[in-house]
Formats: sequence, C-alpha cells, structure tokens
Amino acid sequence: MTATTLTPPATGSAPATAGGSRFPTARLTLGQMRRSTGRLAAAGVAILISTAFVAATLLVGNIVTTTTYDQVAARYADADLVVSGADWNLTSADVEAARAVDGVAAADLERSFYTELTRGGKVVYQSIVPQASDPRLSPLELAEGAWPEGATDIALPGDVAERLGIAVGDTVSATRWIVDDEPTVDDEGGTWYDNQEITEKLTVTGLVADPYQAYALNGGMGVVSAATMEQWLADDSGPDSPPTSEAMVVALDEPGDPAAVEEAREALAAAVPAADDVKTTQEYAEGVVASLSGGQNIVFLVFVLAFAGVALVVAGLVIANTFQVLVAQRSRTLALLRCIGADTGQLYRSVLLEAAILGLIASVGGVALGALLVQAGLMVAPAFDLAVPLPGVVTLSAPVVFVPLAVGVLVTLAAAVAPARAASRVAPLAALRPSDAPTLRGAGKVRAVLAGLMTVGGIALLVGGMVLGTAGQADIGIMAAVLGGSLSLVGVILGAVFWLPRVAGAFGRLVGSAGPAARLAAANTQRNPRRTAATATALLIGVTLVSMMTTGAASARVTLDQELDAQYPVDLQVGTTSQDENGNAAVMPGSVSDAVRGVEGLRAVADVTTLVADVVEDEAVLPVVAVTPEALTSVLNTPEGAEGFGPGTLLLPKEVAETYGLEGRDTLTLTGPAGEVTLDVVGTDLRTTDAYLTPSDLVAFTAQTGPNALWGAVADGADPAGTVTDVQDAVSTTEEAVEVSGAVVERQGYQQVIDVILGIVVGLLAVAVVIALIGVANTLSLSVIERTRENAMLRAIGLTTGQLRGTLAVEGMLIAGVGAVLGIVLGLVYGWAGATAALGGVGTVPFVVPWVEVAVMLGIALVAGLVASVVPARAAVRTRPVAALAAE
Repeated sequence: MTATTLTPPATGSAPATAGGSRFPTARLTLGQMRRSTGRLAAAGVAILISTAFVAATLLVGNIVTTTTYDQVAARYADADLVVSGADWNLTSADVEAARAVDGVAAADLERSFYTELTRGGKVVYQSIVPQASDPRLSPLELAEGAWPEGATDIALPGDVAERLGIAVGDTVSATRWIVDDEPTVDDEGGTWYDNQEITEKLTVTGLVADPYQAYALNGGMGVVSAATMEQWLADDSGPDSPPTSEAMVVALDEPGDPAAVEEAREALAAAVPAADDVKTTQEYAEGVVASLSGGQNIVFLVFVLAFAGVALVVAGLVIANTFQVLVAQRSRTLALLRCIGADTGQLYRSVLLEAAILGLIASVGGVALGALLVQAGLMVAPAFDLAVPLPGVVTLSAPVVFVPLAVGVLVTLAAAVAPARAASRVAPLAALRPSDAPTLRGAGKVRAVLAGLMTVGGIALLVGGMVLGTAGQADIGIMAAVLGGSLSLVGVILGAVFWLPRVAGAFGRLVGSAGPAARLAAANTQRNPRRTAATATALLIGVTLVSMMTTGAASARVTLDQELDAQYPVDLQVGTTSQDENGNAAVMPGSVSDAVRGVEGLRAVADVTTLVADVVEDEAVLPVVAVTPEALTSVLNTPEGAEGFGPGTLLLPKEVAETYGLEGRDTLTLTGPAGEVTLDVVGTDLRTTDAYLTPSDLVAFTAQTGPNALWGAVADGADPAGTVTDVQDAVSTTEEAVEVSGAVVERQGYQQVIDVILGIVVGLLAVAVVIALIGVANTLSLSVIERTRENAMLRAIGLTTGQLRGTLAVEGMLIAGVGAVLGIVLGLVYGWAGATAALGGVGTVPFVVPWVEVAVMLGIALVAGLVASVVPARAAVRTRPVAALAAE
C-alpha cells in the first residue's frame, strides 16, 4: 500500500484547493453529493412533495379566484362596463342618458323579479329577468322557441319547464302582487297603499339555457319582455316609488379597445349623475367577490397555504435530520479537509451549498409535479358535471413558478443551518475519532424550560378559548384556542427530544418479549435520541393535525346535527295555496293527503292545521299549529322538544314567546269565532315560529278544524332530494294547487358542505403524514449505513437475515407507532377543544372519538413503518458479513 503524505501549504501561499480548482467549495460539494445520492434522495422527495403542494395550491387558488370572478361576471355576458348606483338609485332615465353617450351601443338596467308559477298542482318560485336590448348584455341563450314579446309571454329555463311539465306553447299561471293606485285612509287620517294578489296566464314562447351558469345560485332565470318587466316592477312598487336598480350594464361600439373603454367610462360618469362608479365587468366582479368575503378575496388561498406550510415544516424536520446524520458520518472527511487547509467558512458554505442545490433540484421537480397534478384534475373535472366552467389547461405565472422554488430552497437552507454550523466546528484532530451520539448538554436546560413554559401557557390559553366559546364569544375563543393550541404544540415539539425517546423505550420494552430482533430494535431507537425524536416528531405533527381535524369534525358534526335538527324541525311540508272566507289556509284535499302518504321515502306523515289565534290577555295574535302529540313526535327531528304536550296544554317555543311578548306565562287564553279556551303553557326549545295545541283544543274556539297542511319525515337511508321530488310528482297527479317545501334538502346541503370541507382538510394534512413517513424510511436507511459493522458482527455470531429484517421492521414500526399514538392523543384533545371554542355557544359539544379514523391512522402508520424498512433491510442483508466488517 502506498503511503499518503499530507503536506501543509507554504507560508504566504494561496489556500489549498480541492483538485486545484478555483472553486473548491463547489467541487467539494458536488463530490459529496455524488457519494451521498441515496441518502439525499428521501430528503429530496420530501421537499419535492412539499413544493408540489405549494405550487398546486397556488394554481388551484388562481383557478378558484378566476372562476369566481368569471362566475360573477358571467351575468354581464359580453358587456364592457358596469355602472353602479349608490343606494339603488338608477332609473330608466339614467338608461336613456347612457344610451345617448357617444360610443355606447346598448345599455340596460340590471333588474329581476320573483313570481310564483303554477301548473298542474306544481309550484315553482321563479326569478325573472327582462330580455336584453342587445345579446351581448345577457348570458342566456335561446334553446328552443322564441324570445317573449307580448305582455303575457315568458321564456323559462329548460329544467323549470320540465319540472312543471310544460313545453313551448303551453300556458302557466303566474301569481304576483299589485299595489293599489290610490292610498287607503284610516279613521285617524293615516294613509298607506294596500295590495292585492292577482293570477294571470302566461304563454311559454321559448326555453332558455344558461351555458355559463351565471344564474346557478338563483336556480335559473326566466325571461319576459323589457316592457313587461317595467310594468311588473311598477305594479309591485306603487305609484309613489318608481322602480330603481343598483347597476347598469353597457356595451360599446368598440369592445375591447382600452382607449374606447376609458373614454366611455369618463363620459358615462358625467352623463349619469346617479352613477356611483363605472367599472369594467372584471373590476366589478372583483369588488363583488371582495365584499362577499369581508374585503378579502384570497381566503381560500390563505387557508390552503396554511396546510402547505405544515407540510413544509414537516419536510424541514426530515431534511434537518438528514443533514445532521450526514455531517456526523462525514466527520472523518471533514477533519481531513481541515488538516489540508480547508477553513470553517468553506465547510459551512459547502453544507449550505449542498442544501441549496438539493432544494433547487427538488423544488423544480415539485413545481412540475404540482402543475401536472392540477392539469390532471382539470382533465378529470368535467366527468363530475360541476356547475361552474373550468379552464382546460393550467396557466403558469411568475408567482406559481418562483414562490414554490424560493420556499423550497429557503426551507432546505433553514433546515441545514444547524448541521452546517456543526460541520464548521469539527476539530481537525478530534474529529478523526468516531464521535459518540449527541448528548443533551448546554442549551438542553434552556430548551427544556422554554418547552415547558410554552406547553403550560398554551394549554392555559386553549382552556381559556374553550371557556370563551362556551360563553358565546366564539370569535375571541377561536383565536385564543388557535394561539394556545399552536403554542402548546410547539412546546411539545421542542421538548420531544427529552421525553419522546423514553416513550419509545417504553413501547420497546413492551415488544421486547417477542424475541431478540424486537429487543435489538428497541435498543436501536435509543442509540440516537435526537434523531429518533426528530423523526417521530415529524410524524407526530402530521398525525396530530389529521387527528385534530377528524376529531373536531366528529364533535362538530354531532353539535351541528343537533343544531340542524333544531333549525329544521320538520323535513317536509305540503300546504294549500288558497284561503277560506276567514283568511286561513284552505283545507287540504284528501287526494293530496293520500298521494303524499303513498311516497315510499317518507317514514311518517302528520296532518296539521295552521292558523293565527287571538290571545285574550294581551289583545295579540299568535300563530298556532293543531296536531296530535303522537303525530307531532313522529315527524319532529327533535321529538324530545314535545315532552309535556297533550290536551289542555299549549307547547310554546321560547323564541315564539319572546317574539310575541308572552314570556313567563303559565296559562294563555285563545279566542276565536267559536269561543275561547285556556291552556297551560309548556315551554320548549323547539326552533319553530308557531305554538302547538291539540285538535280537540282547537275546536273550542274556531270552526277551522280540517287539516290544511301535511308534515313529513324522510326515512333513514332515503335520498332527501329524491324524496321531495317524489312528493312533488305525487301531488302533481291530483290536479290540486299545493306548495311543497323540503327543508331536508337544504339541511342535506349543509351536511355535504361539512363533509367536503372535512375531506379537503384531511387530504391536505395527509400530505404532511406522507412526508413524515418518508422521514421514517430515511432514518432507517441512515441507521443501516451507520450500523454496517454492527450488523455484520451480529450476522457473524448467528443473527439470520430474517431476524435482521425483523429488527429493522420492528424499529420502523416503533418509530412510526410512537409518533402516531402520541399524535392521535394530542389530536383528540386539540380537536375537541377547537370544536368547543367554535361551537360551545351553540350547544354542548360532546367529546367524540372517531374510532374508525383513529384505527385507520394507526394502521397506516404501522404499515408504513413496516414498508419503510423494506429497502433498508434489503441493503443490510445484501452486504456479506466479512465485507461489512472491513468497511470504514
């Protein structure tokens, strides 16, 4: 063997360089990276996933923002400008003034009307807009027939026409109110305008389509002529209140010409004195979106980026752990470099340069991966028949490209700072000996005190947030809970190095009885407490957040279900639309009652009578519902609210009592044409607008004894929307005019929103768990490399390859299991506390443990820990014992 002589540099000469290069740090770094490719791969994958997450979030945020703007601006079709008026003060005179402006091709007020359409027993409350004076000013297209021209013409959306069972050329009944031309004068000289309900026949001249879903939130729009709309609005507002509008849309002779737009903007502002502002359709849409979100139109983006931040934090822990081990393994190399003239700055820069290169390469891949994922989503989205138009391809902008790149590189550099400092402090001679595992000295005490203070202080804030939320101050309570939870979690993470390895050791002792492989695995977790703590903590963060969201959602679901039950006490209501001679709703026809009871999706139907009763004591009125106790409890979503209800009692909800000034009454006397009856008041927390009495008590003071409404309860497992449709179809065959309203559909909509939000949040947080599991695999791989000689010795004294594989499998499952169990426990506490802070004022928030989700998370963690051991185990058993014993 040829001896190698290290010659120190001559005095006054230039510093020695690696290979004579003028950039020794760069050459050294690239050489180290080539030799550590496998070890850097896991850290690179972690940062790649994180930056892909950030890039995808920015792309999705841009799509959501653009789609939202387009959705708002869609109702203005191809209009160039929107003139907005303060306090709804734009009139027809302003339209004429706008049309007279040079360069203006057309101008219309933005107007709508609401009317009741009836056909064959089916009722639809439909929004109506006037036909535009120029096709560019309306997003609606004619799908069939012709546009309305006469005073009794109407065009309907295709789905509305289908629901009513009509086609082009058929007639439909429209009900609206007309204000009297002359005021009514009372005995004291006061005047007011009375109104009357009229029903007129309209002819369906055409069917309209809304290709851009401009009126999706309104359930589609019908169309009448501009003259008809003007007359309807005038009839509805009365002679002393001419109809006005909030906005006016304008089309120009030269659309898209910036100079023409600016010139027309100034001219319109001068020609229309009532104009508050003149904006382009895009500017107007941005203002509308901002007003709907409290002045912030990036709420979604900020919300999702918060979870991207979590993924980056977890990735940072994985990267920091990787570089710490790499520096420790290179101690001999670093010492040799110091001996031949490398200074501390060169070593420091070498590690940071390595981190920068790794971060840049992985971030570039992350941007590409994020863009591909979003593009795949856009390609798949049309299959789900979404109600909003989405772009066909992603649009890459400078922020989408450079923000993830900058974030990825900065996170990697930040994670490498501490290892770089450690590298620069390597002593030339002392580092020639293998270093022991890091010990907890020096800053350990400061860290322990800081971790304890943050944990205790955070828990105190968390409890305070729960108390404030229960007291009804949800906004302050949520902020306190979020701050307290974040502070305590940071404290737990900082202190994890002190207690988490001991917990891992305790778990290891539990599994140690399984054999020598398990005992070796448990001992290996204690070899390097800092690395074990860092790896398990990365997984702990992700699992904590996922567990927190699932637990919080489960607790919130129970609370919100209770609130929805109270808010929507009855699933379905069917009522008559005509009135008797006393002004009460007409009696429900028997054919309708039979038809509703024949619907398969209903588990119960109750006959009820609704009317307004006079209260003797206060000379007030009170809306009441007559129903038997059995029928009421059969259809109520909260039947416990009807406890104590029976003959001789009046079930009086607290909100109804407050509304009509009847609080604190023990009895109430109701009077009517047939006499009066005194009833004992039974208070209830039911969220209804009526009081309840039995039919036997009703006949004591009124002759209105026949039921005029039906209440129904949807059966468990039945489709709410489908059941409501079935009821509408059933009553349409009776040729009776009745109104069907299904609150259960709206309730189902709220529940679906909760499910979707939960799914999105859990999916986002799952990314952090995936990154943390990469850290587990990385730790095991590095552990195998560190213990090459030790594993060889164990093989030499009789440890089989199967036992070695088992040792690494148990070690991976121990690290993953400890992180998952502790994360689940923390998540349960945080989730319940957060739900209490947010919903404590609504009702009691139960502590709900989502056992299925908990079991799935724990199972995934253990399986992932097992899978993470496969590749390291293959590398360990591949090396022959003799060759491994000779390895340095």
